[in-house]
Amino acid sequence: MSVPPRFRSVNSDEREFRSVLGPTGNKLQRKPPGMKLEKPMIEKKTSIESKDEEKKKLTTPASPRTTLKQCSSLCSSILRKNSASMTASYSSDASSSCESSPLSVASSSSCKKVMRRSGSVSSTRKLSIGKEEDKVAGDCFADGRRRCAWITPKADPCYVAFHDEEWGVPVHDDKNLFEFLCLSGALAELSWTDILSRRQLLREVFMDFDPVAVSEMNDKKLTAPGTAAISLLSEVKIRSILDNSRHVRKIIAECGSFEKYMWNFVNNKPTQSQFRYQRQVPVKTSKAEFISKDLVRRGFRSVSPTVIYSFMQAAGLTNDHLIGCFRYQDCCVDAETTTTTTTTMKAKKKNERESDK
Repeated sequence: MSVPPRFRSVNSDEREFRSVLGPTGNKLQRKPPGMKLEKPMIEKKTSIESKDEEKKKLTTPASPRTTLKQCSSLCSSILRKNSASMTASYSSDASSSCESSPLSVASSSSCKKVMRRSGSVSSTRKLSIGKEEDKVAGDCFADGRRRCAWITPKADPCYVAFHDEEWGVPVHDDKNLFEFLCLSGALAELSWTDILSRRQLLREVFMDFDPVAVSEMNDKKLTAPGTAAISLLSEVKIRSILDNSRHVRKIIAECGSFEKYMWNFVNNKPTQSQFRYQRQVPVKTSKAEFISKDLVRRGFRSVSPTVIYSFMQAAGLTNDHLIGCFRYQDCCVDAETTTTTTTTMKAKKKNERESDK
C-alpha cells in the first residue's frame, strides 16, 4: 500500500518571503526561523515626534496675524530666490553662447548687452521704419528743391544736371534714343556718373550716336589697342554698339524710324509710375522684358530687361521720378504735350492722305 506523502505544517512566522518585483530587481528575502519582524526605530521616533508636535499645537495655538506675516515673508523670499536664479542662468547661457560662437571676440560685447537691448529693439525698429516712410524724396538742396532720394547734395554735378534736365523727359529723336540705349548698356560696367563724365568723348568716338554713321564704322579700327574707344569702354560693349547700330538701321527701314518702333510698345504715351518711396522703384518690368525679347529676336546685344528698363527711364518712356521730386510734375506736363503733338501729327498725316486720294 502506498502511503500518501505527509505535508509538514509550517507556522506563518516561519514562512519564507517570496520574490517581489521591485525597482532593485527580484530579491529573495529570507527570515530566520523563530524570529519576529520588528519595525525600524525610525518609525517609532517619527511617531513620538508627531505626537509631541500635536500636543504643542493643542496647548499653544498660533495667532492668525503671525502666520500671515510669516507666509508673506516666505513668499517674498522665495520669489527673490527664483528671480536671482533665473537671471544667473540667463547670464550663464549668454556667456556660454558667446564663448562657443566662432565670432566670440567680435560679439562678446554684443552678447553682454543682449539683456539690456532686447527691450529697445522693437522701439528702434519702429522709429527706423517711421523715418523711412517719412523720407519721400531726397534732402533739400541749396536751391530749396527736393529731388529723388538717390540724388543727394553730395552727388556729382553732372549727375544732378542729368536728373534735372534729361532723365525722364520723353525723347522722340532717333539719335538720342540710340544714345540712351548705348549708355544704358554700359551700366553693366560703369555707373551713371562715370558714363556721364565720358559722354562727350563717347559722342566724338561714335559720331554723335548717329545709327546710320555708326553702322558704317570699322570694327577693327575701334577695337585696336591704344584707341580712344578702348580707353572708354570694353571691347564687348564697343562691338555691341556697332552691331546694334546695324539692327537699328534695319528697324528704320522697316518701321520708318527707331522712335516709332520704341514708342509703339507704350502706345505713344509715357507710363506714370507715381512712386512715393525709393524702394518702390523696380529694376525691371514685364514691359521691359517684352521689349528685350523682341530686340534679342532681332539680333541686338546687351539688351537685358534691366538695361531696357533703365533706357525707358532715361528716355522718358516711363516717369519714375518720385512724387516728392520737383521734376515729377514737369515730366507729366512734358508727357501730355508729347501725346497731344503726336495725336495732332497723326491727324495731319491722315488728312493729307485723304486729300491726296
